[in-house]
Amino acid sequence: MHLSLLALAMVLAAPAEAAMVTRPIDYEVGGTKMQSVLVYDAAVQTPRPGLVMAPDWLGLSADNIALARQIAGRDYVILVADVYGAALRPQDAAAASAAVKPLYADRGVLRARINAALAQLKAQQGKAPLDGRHWGAFGFCFGGTGVLDLARSGADVAGVVSFHGNLSGDASFKDAIKARVLVLHGADDGFEPPAQIAAFQDEMRAARADWQFVSYGGAVHCFAIPTATGATPGCKYDERTARRAYAQMRAFFTEAFGGRD
Repeated sequence: MHLSLLALAMVLAAPAEAAMVTRPIDYEVGGTKMQSVLVYDAAVQTPRPGLVMAPDWLGLSADNIALARQIAGRDYVILVADVYGAALRPQDAAAASAAVKPLYADRGVLRARINAALAQLKAQQGKAPLDGRHWGAFGFCFGGTGVLDLARSGADVAGVVSFHGNLSGDASFKDAIKARVLVLHGADDGFEPPAQIAAFQDEMRAARADWQFVSYGGAVHCFAIPTATGATPGCKYDERTARRAYAQMRAFFTEAFGGRD
């Protein structure tokens, strides 16, 4: 495992992964074949909440699946969402940039694919240790955009968490937000201009959403992704901020799920 992922394992205090399941889930959305990945600890018998994880723009990379395994630990069943299609797995920043452009251009496609991932997670009841009552989503960078669009679409989830996500909305969303929303933002993130942050906050107010916006001083884009440093200009992992942000996410989901331990 990458050394930075080992560091994250200590940050999250995850258990040994000998019983971690990593299982592909195949389905179609609008005629496009998708393959998301389900991860959970099979050694734990207790039913638990289900979370959709929307990865950064590299999609279902080995590093992103490893990150999902660490976050899942004993606490969650996580479906790592495929929003590109099974035939598209970007290998570098240039390929990822090309992959996200059509989805930013047509947010309806992104919305359909992230909702389909949620539906596939819910369909795993009886096949994975899901409690069937508690659903949420979280995402990183482009994936943060995806889970915010999931909330904007009125999806039946208790909460969504965006880690350094693009906050831009879309005129097709009409105050449909039911989920609680938590945005975890780097105060020095050069990818999110102040005007875009202000527009997002105005959007949340207009929708009368239950939302929180946490800004971490000194943090830049990608602060929560252990393998991010050096991969893209302006992106840098920050262990201290990541530790705080993951703790914030867990507390948020505990509250959103009605105080579930």
